[in-house]
Amino acid sequence: MTNENNKLEGTRAVIYCRVSSTRQKTEGSGLESQEHRCRQFAAAQGYEVEAVFPDDISGGGDFIKRPGMVALLSYLDAQPDKQYIVIFDDLKRFARDTEFHIKLRREFQTRGARIECLNFKLDDSPEGKFVETIFAAQGELEREQNRRQVIQKMKARVEKGYSVFHPPVGYRYAKDRVHGKLLVRDEPLASIVAEALEGYAAGRFASQSEVKRYFESKPDFPKSNANGEVRITKVREILERPTYAGYIEAPKWGISLRKGHHEPLISFATHERIQERLRGNANAPARKDINEDFPLRGFVLCDDCGEPMTSCWSKGRNKLYPYYLCDTKGCASARKSIPRADIEEGAEALLRSLQPAKQLYELVRAMFIDVWDMKLEEAYSAKKTLAAQIQDVEDQTDALLDRIVDASSPTVITAYEARIDKLERQKIRLREQAEEIIPPRGRLEEFIEHALRFLANPWNLYEKGEFAFKRTVLKLAFAEPLRYSRDEGYRTANFTFPFKVLADISTQKSGMVEPRGVEPLTSCMPCKRSPN
Repeated sequence: MTNENNKLEGTRAVIYCRVSSTRQKTEGSGLESQEHRCRQFAAAQGYEVEAVFPDDISGGGDFIKRPGMVALLSYLDAQPDKQYIVIFDDLKRFARDTEFHIKLRREFQTRGARIECLNFKLDDSPEGKFVETIFAAQGELEREQNRRQVIQKMKARVEKGYSVFHPPVGYRYAKDRVHGKLLVRDEPLASIVAEALEGYAAGRFASQSEVKRYFESKPDFPKSNANGEVRITKVREILERPTYAGYIEAPKWGISLRKGHHEPLISFATHERIQERLRGNANAPARKDINEDFPLRGFVLCDDCGEPMTSCWSKGRNKLYPYYLCDTKGCASARKSIPRADIEEGAEALLRSLQPAKQLYELVRAMFIDVWDMKLEEAYSAKKTLAAQIQDVEDQTDALLDRIVDASSPTVITAYEARIDKLERQKIRLREQAEEIIPPRGRLEEFIEHALRFLANPWNLYEKGEFAFKRTVLKLAFAEPLRYSRDEGYRTANFTFPFKVLADISTQKSGMVEPRGVEPLTSCMPCKRSPN
């Protein structure tokens, strides 16, 4: 076709360019080179280019999902009285899917636009349409083959214990000489996620909502929106991922759980405890009214009804005043405010009282060492028991595999496979327990120092800790929530076992510091007092 004929039909043209990914757009020059060649073609044909429409997404699938193509069609719709020539660098840039190729051709035809391609002469004759369809089918074949090859390589990596998906929060990919692309810890996110997982498994975080608030309190943790919130679905995803325990799986590809090559943030036993909690606990919504202003909210009970106290800020004439109160209908103390200072200073006095005398330290240290040695002997015995259990699980697995070979019913095979999966998880857990059940000797000193630091002065840890840590100290120091009477103050506190032991010792040696400032006078020692 000559330039003269083209000018008679219309010389207006638009260019469409496409690369398969944003990376090709930013790191390469695919879009620029395509536009350059298309402009050269237009100039040679005598066309006047009015606009260029680029895309940087995959060519497979519906063309309506391509922003550049949608913009091009909208541009043609906005000028129905004009005829345009749409120029493509390559037929593969048009559509690499036979069905959508035909649909897109029809879309241009209904708008009166003609298509021209630099490396393929489009012909509307029956023979031309046939050849064009073959080329489109070839493009689709290449795309599907490439996709299959990529998936096969990814599956092979997963089967070998490597992650191939987007790295979870707390990890990033790094090049390794031996392993190639490997997940490594991404600090400080790795430590934040590890603390959240350990805390949820141990009960430090009572619900997913508490984990959510913990994440939201960390500036480094990526937020779900501009308001600084973390979606509860994101929390659930983190709690469920075995990647954090050092394991890899891909159920959609039929790849079962297996040991990964990356460093775990938690143990597999911790991961299993988390899953047990998730199966047993409902997903409670986050409460907007719990904040660091009232650390004792929910931990102090109303003495009249036994229900947890709530809290609020009350507006005065010139400022706000903090109060705790019981909100239980029918309670004698319902909606009767108690100044925050009365509640918190009393609890602080109880914590201050839990400070044993220095002469008890060496005795407690010796007790810890004796208990450690006793537990060490038990650990060696337990390791032998675990080895026997692992062997039993392997025998059960082998027996089920033999049954699968002989089975013909798909339902029965599926049931056997589900049972084998459970046994494999059990074996992983048992092996991990066997590897970690005998602690290194150095962990003894670390354990003793942490324990003594807490027993020496829980008040100091409470005073300097964040909101979540304050709640943990309360749970470790008191065996049950505190009860508070509006008229008489705190009732006798029920301390946890270590402090009871220290109290028993101090009864004989007068080594425990006496509490003061709580009404009525409360003591952690089981000694008798006079009526006065």
